[in-house]
Amino acid sequence: MAVVGGCLLTTSTIAAEVGSAEAKEAAVPLRPAVLVHIGKFAITNSMLVTWIVAVGIIIFAQIATRNIKPVPSGAQNFWEWLVESLHNFLENIIGRELVQKTFWFFATIFIFILFVNWFGLIPGVGTIGWGHYDPATNAFHVDRPLLRGGNADLNMTTAMAAIFFLLWVIWAIQAQGVGGFLRHLFAPKGETTGILKLLMAVIFFMVGWLEVISILFRPISLSFRLFGNIYAGESILEAMSTMNPMLSWLLPIPFYFMEILVGIVQAMVFMLLTAVFTMLIAQHESAPEHAHT
Repeated sequence: MAVVGGCLLTTSTIAAEVGSAEAKEAAVPLRPAVLVHIGKFAITNSMLVTWIVAVGIIIFAQIATRNIKPVPSGAQNFWEWLVESLHNFLENIIGRELVQKTFWFFATIFIFILFVNWFGLIPGVGTIGWGHYDPATNAFHVDRPLLRGGNADLNMTTAMAAIFFLLWVIWAIQAQGVGGFLRHLFAPKGETTGILKLLMAVIFFMVGWLEVISILFRPISLSFRLFGNIYAGESILEAMSTMNPMLSWLLPIPFYFMEILVGIVQAMVFMLLTAVFTMLIAQHESAPEHAHT
C-alpha cells in the first residue's frame, strides 16, 4: 500500500497498472510507424513492405516470362499455373466476356494480397527496428519496427477497396450505361399493371436508395474485413511470442500455420467479393458461361 499524489494505491492496484502498461506495450499498434518524411510525404513501415512485395512480384513475373518455352518449367511453369488457375476459376463464376475485361484487376489483387499477407509472417517483420533496452525485464523492446504487415494497415486496405469502387463504377456504366445503371437501382422488376405497377415503382424506388447505401458501404466492409483479419493475426502472434519469454520461439508456431491459411482465404475472399459485385451489376451484359465438358 502506498500514497502517491494524495491517492491511496493498494498492491493490487499497482500490479494492475503495471500489467496494463505491459499489455499496452506488447500490443501491435493500430497506426504504422513513420520511417522517414520527404517533405509532407511520410513513408511508413507498412508502405515499405508493400513496395518490397510489389517489386518482388514484378521481378519474378519478368523472370518467369522472359524466355517463354512451349513446355514450361521452373518459374514459367509456376506463373502459368497460377494465372491459368485464377483465369479458369473466375471464368466459371463471372463468365468469359466479363473475365476478359476485368481479369487483370482480380488476378493482380489476389496475388498482391496473398504475398503481402505471407510476407508479414516472415520472422523479423515487426520485431526488427528501433527501440530501447528494459533492464527490468532484461529484454529489448522494439518501439518502431522497420517492417510491418502491409494489410495490417487500414490505409492500405482502404486504398485497394477505393480503387475497386472506382473501377466498379466504370465497369457498371460501360455495361449498362448511365440510364441502365439508374434503372438497375430504382426501376421496378417484373411485369405488373395498373395500381400494382405504381405501388411496385414506389417500393423499388425506396429499395433503390437502400441499394445505394449498400454500394457505398462495400468499400468500407472490404477494407475492414481484410484489415481486421490480418491485424488480429499479427496481434495473436505478438501475444504468443511475449506470453512466456522461455517459449517465445515455440508458442507462435501453430498460429503461423493458421495465418498461412488465413492469408490465402482473405486474398480469395477479397477477390471473390469484388468479382461478384462486378458480375451483379454487369450481368445484363455478361451472364456467366460455364465451361463445356
